[in-house]
Amino acid sequence: MATQEPSPPSSMESNKPGFPKKILGNKLEDKHLCNCCHNILRRPFQAQCGHRFCSYCFNRTVSNGPQKCNACIKEDIFEEPTSILKQGCLNHEGKCEFMIIPCPSCKERIRFNEQERHNERECPERTLNCKYCKEPFHFKNIKAHDEICPKYPMICEGCAKKKIPREKVEKEKIHDHERAYAYEHLNLLLHYIMGMKVSMEGLQPQGLELAGHKLVELQQSLRELEARVSQLSTTSSGPPVQGAAAAAVASSSSSSSGPPASAPLPPPPTLAPTLSVSTSFTPLPSSVGAALELQLHSEKTKVAELGRRCTELEVKSGTFENVVCVLNREVERFATTMEASNRQHKLDQDKIEALSNKVRQLERTVGLKDLTVAEMEGRLREMSATTFDGVFVWRISDFAKKRQDAIAGRAPAMFSPAFYTSKYGYKMCLRIYLNGDGTGRGSHLSLFFVVMRGLSDALLKWPFNQKVTLMLLDQSNREHIIDAFRPDVTSSSFQRPVSEMNIASGCPLFCPLSKLDAKNSYIRDDTIFIKAIVDLTGL
Repeated sequence: MATQEPSPPSSMESNKPGFPKKILGNKLEDKHLCNCCHNILRRPFQAQCGHRFCSYCFNRTVSNGPQKCNACIKEDIFEEPTSILKQGCLNHEGKCEFMIIPCPSCKERIRFNEQERHNERECPERTLNCKYCKEPFHFKNIKAHDEICPKYPMICEGCAKKKIPREKVEKEKIHDHERAYAYEHLNLLLHYIMGMKVSMEGLQPQGLELAGHKLVELQQSLRELEARVSQLSTTSSGPPVQGAAAAAVASSSSSSSGPPASAPLPPPPTLAPTLSVSTSFTPLPSSVGAALELQLHSEKTKVAELGRRCTELEVKSGTFENVVCVLNREVERFATTMEASNRQHKLDQDKIEALSNKVRQLERTVGLKDLTVAEMEGRLREMSATTFDGVFVWRISDFAKKRQDAIAGRAPAMFSPAFYTSKYGYKMCLRIYLNGDGTGRGSHLSLFFVVMRGLSDALLKWPFNQKVTLMLLDQSNREHIIDAFRPDVTSSSFQRPVSEMNIASGCPLFCPLSKLDAKNSYIRDDTIFIKAIVDLTGL
C-alpha cells in the first residue's frame, strides 16, 4: 500500500521560518532568500533598508527591540536610521489603510480604510439626524424617536389624506388644518350622510309597516279588553259567580296573550227564567280589574312609544335632507372655486414657464458675453505687453508665492506674453521654471525661449536662426545675470511651428536658487524682471 505524500507547506504560515531550498531544483537569486534564516522567503517582509526577511524571522529578530540589520553591516552599507530594524509598517507607520482597529462606538473590529463607511452605514451606535426635526439620535433609537418627534407627520382622523406635524396636533392646532381643508372634510361628511340616508330609506318602509301592523293589533286588543270589562261589569245574570269570575280571568289571560283580531266575542250569558230579578251577584274581585287595567296601560304605553319613535325618525329624516341640501350647495360652490383656481394656476404655470425660458436664454447670453469679455481682456493684456522690436522685459510679481507654487508642483512653469521681432515678424515668448526643470530642478532657476506660431510665418525665413540673449536684471543696475545662445537649426524647436508653439529651448541652469535666496538686488518688492533680446541682424 502506497504511503500518502505530505501536503506542500503553506506560504501563509507565519509561525515558521523560510522554506528549505531543496523544494526547488533550480538555483535561486539572493532576493528570494531570507537574510536571517537564508531559506526561501515565507510571508516575505521588506525592511526599510531594502533587505527581505521571513515574517517569522523578522518578528523574532526585533522581539527584544530595534536591531541593526546584519545584511547592511555585511554589505558595508549600514546607515542609521535606515538600517535599524523595528516593528511597524514601513514608510506609512500609523497610516496603514488595512490596519485593524476597533470602532470607537460599537467596538467592532474593522479595517482603517473602511472606518468612514462603517460609521456612516453599518455602525449600530451611529448618530443620525431626523429628517423631520433635524435633531440627532442614535440609530438604534430610531423608532423611539419617531414616537416623540415633534415634527413627525400624523394622519388627520377626518380626511386621512394630509399629514400634520405631531406638535400641531398635540397643541390642539387641528382647527387650522380643518379650516384649510374644509372642502375635503365637507365632501367626506356628505358621503357619510348620503350613506345614512340610503340605509334609512332601505329600513324605514319596513319599520313603518311593522309599526302600523303592531298599532292596529294593539288598538284591536284595547277595544276587546274594554268590551270585556264593560260586559263583566254590567252582567246581571248567568252562571255562578265563581264560574263567571273564572271565565273573566280566562278571557283576560287569553286577551293579554294577544288573541287574533277575528276571534268572535263570547255572547253574554242568558238569564235563567227561574231566577228572580232581584237576585244579587257577588262583585268582581279587585285583583282581576287591576290586572286588566295594568295590561291596558302597558299597551297604551307601547303605542305612544311607537308613535314617538316614528315622529323622531321623520324629524331626523327631514333634518338630514336639509343638511344634504346645504352640503350640496357648499360642494357646488367649492367645485366652482376649485375650477377657477385650477384655471388660474394653469395660467400662472404657463407664465412661470415662459419666464423661466427667458431667464435661461438670458443666462446663456450673459455667459457668452462673459466669455467674450474675458477673451477681450486677455487679448488687451497681451497687446499692452507686446513689443515689436525683439526686446522684451517680463515683470514677475508675487515671486515668493509663485515660487512656493512651483515647489509644491501646483504651477511648476509660467509663460510670458508674446512678443515679436517686428509687426509681421517672428512670434515668441519666454517660459520660466521658478524651481528649476530637468538638470536644474530644485537647484536652479530655469529659463527657456519658445518660438510660437504667428500669422506671418509663411513670409518668414525658416528655421529661426537669430541670436537670443536672456537676462535676469539686477534692479540696482550693477550685475545682471546674462546667458546667450544661437539656435541649433537642426532642432525642431526652431522650425516653422505646426502647433501653437514649439518645444522650449534655453537654459535649465540659468541662475542658482541659492543666489536668489541670499541677500541680493534681483528681488525687490517681491518682484523680478526678466529681459530677452533677439538679434535682428539679417532680418
